[in-house]
Amino acid sequence: MVAIPFTVSVADTALADLERRLQLTRWPDEPGEDNWEHGMPRKVLQHVVEYWRDRFDWRAAERRLNGLPQFTIEIEGRVIHYVHVKGVDYDSAPLVLTHGWPGSFVEMYKIIPMLTDPASNGLPGYRSFDVIVPSLPGFGFSQAPLGPGTSSRTVASLWHALMAELGHSSYFAQGGDIGSGVSTWLARLHPDAVHALHLNFISGGYQPPLTEADRPLSRAESEWLAERARWMEREGGYSHIQATKPQTLAYSLTDSPAGLAAWILEKFFAWSDGSDELTHRFNLDELLTNLSVYWFSGNVAATLRMYEENARQPLRFGSGERISPPLAYARFPKEIISPPREWVERVFNVARWTEMPVGGHFAALEQPRALATDIHEAFSTINQPSTSGRRLQPCPRGAY
Repeated sequence: MVAIPFTVSVADTALADLERRLQLTRWPDEPGEDNWEHGMPRKVLQHVVEYWRDRFDWRAAERRLNGLPQFTIEIEGRVIHYVHVKGVDYDSAPLVLTHGWPGSFVEMYKIIPMLTDPASNGLPGYRSFDVIVPSLPGFGFSQAPLGPGTSSRTVASLWHALMAELGHSSYFAQGGDIGSGVSTWLARLHPDAVHALHLNFISGGYQPPLTEADRPLSRAESEWLAERARWMEREGGYSHIQATKPQTLAYSLTDSPAGLAAWILEKFFAWSDGSDELTHRFNLDELLTNLSVYWFSGNVAATLRMYEENARQPLRFGSGERISPPLAYARFPKEIISPPREWVERVFNVARWTEMPVGGHFAALEQPRALATDIHEAFSTINQPSTSGRRLQPCPRGAY
């Protein structure tokens, strides 16, 4: 397996096609409320479409993305795209970050420097990491799966092979959204390789054992399960569609950039810790960079199918089964369906639980400094895996 340097380069014809499609957008009518109650308001999407068509500079975004060292590599017959930024410290510990839907590797561009060179990015006193950010199969510039069967469990095996190919027999893993499930599968399948986990989301597919041999539900767990059911009834339609009829949805999202923008950006609004404005927590240029990666990849169908694949292979655990690597969990207040600690502790070895003051689902993009700090704090108390295979001693903040 040979890693090949990768450069993002979208053809001029693809840019012209996007501009034409945006120009020809057909607009539906809408109820008179003019708010987010029924989905993305027309006036908001019209502004996004106009900005994307006339003012967004993809070439500038392309140059920013190409400032990250990117590669492709073939693993188990699949071409995987990944970002690999080495830490500034000698023998920096390897850390694999996994994104989710509707994000991409673009989500990580703010947090990567804080992890690879913390002292130069406002976080002095921490060790640096060698950061690897793979793109999920079909997301961004990773090859779309050619057939069924690519679930988060499959991806975990690919990531483990990737880390081994990069020379890492032991590493840290971090993720949110689908990345949470991938990281959990990594720890479940390869506990000797995953030194510790850091998650900012507990996978929706996580199913701890609830047999007669297990302890009864606590009041907090019962209340949370009822709230999760209410949330799924109100907000879970996207997930049900993507897990049951992804191909039907894929036709419209592949053909209409305005439709793709509505489907994806409504989630950035609904799942973030902001005001009534889409851009309260996010810059429109960064949102459109992520959206453009989805559009230009042409692989929207594959990103939707991940939900169907994960529904077929959920994170179900048997009585007494545990995840042995320690878990550090950052609980952001506006995270969707975030469970109580005792629900997580049924399977995970919870070593650290941080109640974050602000933030939502897209923590790496929305609150990068807070997330990076929590990652540093969590992993600084654990013996760190090194690039040479030696175990580095814990290096708490201020001990450098």
